[in-house]
Amino acid sequence: MEKMNNKQSVELTDKTILVTGCPGFIGANLVMRLLNDRSVMKSGRIISLDCMSDYYDPALKEYRRGMIEKAAAGSSVSHVFIKGSIADRELVERLFDEYQPTVVVNLAAQAGVRYSIDHPDVYLESNVIGFYNILEACRHSADKGGSGVEHLVFASSSSVYGGNKKVPFSTEDKVDNPVSLYAATKKCDELLAHSYSKLFDIPATGLRFFTVYGPAGRPDMFYYSAAQKLKRGENIRLFNYGRMKRDFTYIDDIVEGIVRVMRGAPLREKGEDGLPLAPFALYNIGGGQPEELLDFVGVLQEELVRAGVLDENYDFEGHRELVGMQPGDVPVTYADSSGLEKDYGFTPGIGIREGLGRFCKWFKEYYG
Repeated sequence: MEKMNNKQSVELTDKTILVTGCPGFIGANLVMRLLNDRSVMKSGRIISLDCMSDYYDPALKEYRRGMIEKAAAGSSVSHVFIKGSIADRELVERLFDEYQPTVVVNLAAQAGVRYSIDHPDVYLESNVIGFYNILEACRHSADKGGSGVEHLVFASSSSVYGGNKKVPFSTEDKVDNPVSLYAATKKCDELLAHSYSKLFDIPATGLRFFTVYGPAGRPDMFYYSAAQKLKRGENIRLFNYGRMKRDFTYIDDIVEGIVRVMRGAPLREKGEDGLPLAPFALYNIGGGQPEELLDFVGVLQEELVRAGVLDENYDFEGHRELVGMQPGDVPVTYADSSGLEKDYGFTPGIGIREGLGRFCKWFKEYYG
């Protein structure tokens, strides 16, 4: 096991692990890692839960499900998929009663900053009510004599930093001024998790993801939609006139970070008053190298040509539109991931050239 500081070791082998939001992008890649990597998990059971919403093309989730089933067929770890929503409290309670997970990774959420402007109810249902249901289930997980949940890992987002001017963003920064409903729901999740951690001694770790990308990712993300539009000969819009900066994080780095965190829970300790301190922690997962959108697009275009998706004489300049900022967006995201490095010995390291190259190769194979 990797080196950890001030953490309670959590063995994953022979455990039941619940991953919500699978076969979503991050969830599917995490489950495949757990199924394939015997150094992480030699045996046990993984439960995947997802509502299979049509927020983006459901065929992509089915494609990921197929990849998971293929991995499970050759794995010593068993896998069960359950279709349903974390907002369905009865389903969540029944799932915890039947399978008694000891590690929970909550990745299920309604994603997207701009989508939250016109569809606020979906975000409150999934990101707030749904996560509350998970917390309640963790709280009561040992009521019937079981060991209970040893570690809850949950997804937050870099969007919680809002319009913070100080960069890089640190988990020590105040995040009281969200600029989108999506960000507000993620901050709410962090507060709820801390409360439950304190009140019910539930080891919980929140992870603030920074612009995750890679093969079979979310089509609503810029890199993916840009590739599709360029392939169709359509124009792509570069917000803030291309001067946006993002801390792009390749999917394999995200999964590595999640796996390490799963295996090291915050310590259960008592304060001077004899009462439990909250076994709670927050970490950024980001590359720590913010890329300007214009540079990122340049690499994407080069890799699309290299993969054979686009002709080398493609008129890229003629298919760009430089436009102003969009509501809910922020000009810069930049992660201080020193906490992750200090406590888990890990820093994301896959650069955009390598990451976009892998995406474009997959894009060519998937779309032809």
